[in-house]
Amino acid sequence: MKFNKISILAIAGALTLSACDDVNKQDPEGGMITQGQLTETYAAVPTRVDATFAGMFNMMGEPYGVFGTGRGRADDFGFVMAALSQDAEGADYIYPNSGYNWFSVCGEYTSRTPNYANPYIRYAIVYNQIKIANDLISSLGEFEDASNKNKVAQAKAIRAFDYLNLVPYFQFNYQGHQNDPCVPIVTPDTPDPANNPRASVQECYDLIMSDLNDAISVLGTARENKSRININVAYGIRARANLYMGKWADAAADAAKAMEGYEPATIEEVSTPTFVNADDHNWIWGIILTDDQAQDRYATSASWLSSFSASAYTAGAACYAMINSMLYDKIPATDVRKGWWVDANLHSPLLSTISWDGVTGDDISPLLIEDVKESFTPYTNVKFGMKRGIGNTMNSNDFPLMRVEEMILIQAEGLAKSGSEDQARQILENFVKTYRDPEYSSTAQNRSLADEIWYQRRIELWGEGFFMADANRLHKPVVRFHDDTNNVPDAFRFNIDPDDPWLLMRFSDSETNANAAIVNNTGGTQPKQDQNPGLRDGVTD
Repeated sequence: MKFNKISILAIAGALTLSACDDVNKQDPEGGMITQGQLTETYAAVPTRVDATFAGMFNMMGEPYGVFGTGRGRADDFGFVMAALSQDAEGADYIYPNSGYNWFSVCGEYTSRTPNYANPYIRYAIVYNQIKIANDLISSLGEFEDASNKNKVAQAKAIRAFDYLNLVPYFQFNYQGHQNDPCVPIVTPDTPDPANNPRASVQECYDLIMSDLNDAISVLGTARENKSRININVAYGIRARANLYMGKWADAAADAAKAMEGYEPATIEEVSTPTFVNADDHNWIWGIILTDDQAQDRYATSASWLSSFSASAYTAGAACYAMINSMLYDKIPATDVRKGWWVDANLHSPLLSTISWDGVTGDDISPLLIEDVKESFTPYTNVKFGMKRGIGNTMNSNDFPLMRVEEMILIQAEGLAKSGSEDQARQILENFVKTYRDPEYSSTAQNRSLADEIWYQRRIELWGEGFFMADANRLHKPVVRFHDDTNNVPDAFRFNIDPDDPWLLMRFSDSETNANAAIVNNTGGTQPKQDQNPGLRDGVTD
């Protein structure tokens, strides 16, 4: 595998896929069919329904799903790309500042530039999926059989999930900003998508909750596989929505429902590189990538998140996903998760459980394989393995969208903030002591209980896309450095105040050109190196 120098280019001019107004048009212009025609097609050809329904899920991690294979963007792989972008804009998830890093726009926060591809992809994947969900909701709503009702319920849950992947990034936290503009709402009843103003935060959450309530009233536990949505997933999405809105007791109750039937991964199970297989008993929901989709493509989670792929930007170009050493240093040595990253000397106990090219243990870290693997850098993650085996070129890693561990932490936070601190602390300590660190105490590092739960989320859910939504709802600054001794690249070394308008995503030029009613987010300036050195977040202090 040969690597050429990669630069991040702004996308100017025509894009290969339409903006969200085009994908939601309901008239037959440009060869698109009306909803009436689509309903007739579904009635006449039921297999068309099944294909559309499957496609709604398959696109979640599809390589080159927005720009197509002809453009070949290595950062174009669906919701996984959005999750990694959101973490790369945070404090804990770091890529090197190199020409191979397609996510450097997130590290330096030029991801607010409206004619760049990164913000466009993150917006387009959501509205493209909303388009499919809307088609299914509208066209199958007239069918009374259980199968089609189930498909509509899943489509509504997907639409709610989609809006939850927009709302926390286009406006500040729910409490105090309910009436502020967020994103356009597009449903089958939207009269003119080309003149569709931004809905308020409250209006977005009203749709989210309505969709989830409808889904929960229909869904059961059965489903085809874990890429689909059942009642556990719907409860889990609603738990997140309630958490974002500050409805703490409701969040805790929904999280308890979501985790029914699931158990966390044991200490032994996470003592080797893993988090790549949706069949694992602690996964509630995930993106399942087929071999046909994945192959050895660079636009996959394995290429950017696993340090063990033989066809990847991570190992092949030494573009490893690393933890911020400030957070790493806070993890006790007794916590199994300390081994999810190599230390400053490139050691991790997880490496003793695997071999690559005949090399085992810590010798994997400096291992050099021409055109395949470069030496690990300090704090490289070894949390994520390879589904097809270490050193495989088949990048078909699944990606976790929801794990039972997240639901436990939501339950603990919801209880703590709704007046049941003792119960919350017991749940938190039982989880960590049983499944991660037998010597854990929630008071050992003198944090508030709220900050202790956020700390646990930052360790447990690292690399799974939660940092920026959490920082937004908790009104926390992005703190990447205290001084110049940590491992954050110079160009990414800055802290951001939680009220800085630069944190809000911008609508892409293609979207504002297509939808005349959108008024873009403004304000703030791109962060500069070493700015705000005095900010603290309550976790890495």
